[in-house]
Amino acid sequence: MTHAPTWLADAALQAFFAATQAAGGEVRVVGGAVRDFLLGAPEGDIDCASTLLPAQTIAVAQDVAFAFAYPHLLADWRAQGAEIRPFSPLADDPVPEAGFVFLPGGYPELHAGRLAANTRFLSGLRTAAQAGTPIYGECGGYMVLGDGLIDAQGARHEMAGLLRLETSFAHRKLHLGYRTVQASQGPMSGIWAAHEFHYATTVKAEGAPLFTARDAEGTPLPDMGLVQGAVCGSFAHLIDRAFPAPAQGVIPDA
Repeated sequence: MTHAPTWLADAALQAFFAATQAAGGEVRVVGGAVRDFLLGAPEGDIDCASTLLPAQTIAVAQDVAFAFAYPHLLADWRAQGAEIRPFSPLADDPVPEAGFVFLPGGYPELHAGRLAANTRFLSGLRTAAQAGTPIYGECGGYMVLGDGLIDAQGARHEMAGLLRLETSFAHRKLHLGYRTVQASQGPMSGIWAAHEFHYATTVKAEGAPLFTARDAEGTPLPDMGLVQGAVCGSFAHLIDRAFPAPAQGVIPDA
């Protein structure tokens, strides 16, 4: 096989390569795009692994309420020289001083009363937001950034109040599937491969959306998440950067 992949000429991909290199990072195309090229199969999404860091110091919530963070993301950040500063919201740890705060997914709905009472944690989030520190929450972390969380028994618990968001587990509904999401602003700007898996119902979500979204077949979905200043989040778990398939269709096999 002597032909180069047609997606290498994609304008968005080349722009991302250039921006990453200008920032001192590196990019590699990985996963299905490489496999499809080698097999001569139709092009799918283009997944990229980059060495871009959200910050040199990253505070990461880590306990049983925030137990789901993709290990490869944290490992990549460490490999690129970032200092990961873990803290436990359930233990009411203050948010460590950092250039970026990450609240992963997990099960805050099972610990909502305890989290609502942990004033050092919540005030630390508010202080970081007031200082302009980028804060990103996904799934469970997103819910904690909102105004309130209603548990399965119908009790409402005050959360951080950084996003105009109310979520509820009193009426559960499954949301499941792979997503391709795109943000035009915030620390997670760009196009990402992601997945969604939760049972929460959104009672209120007011403000600018964080992501546009498509499902695994490319069908447009309603916008996802919220962004308010330096604070943002959504129900999507980000896997890695991705690019939509170029319009040319099929990669030549010879």
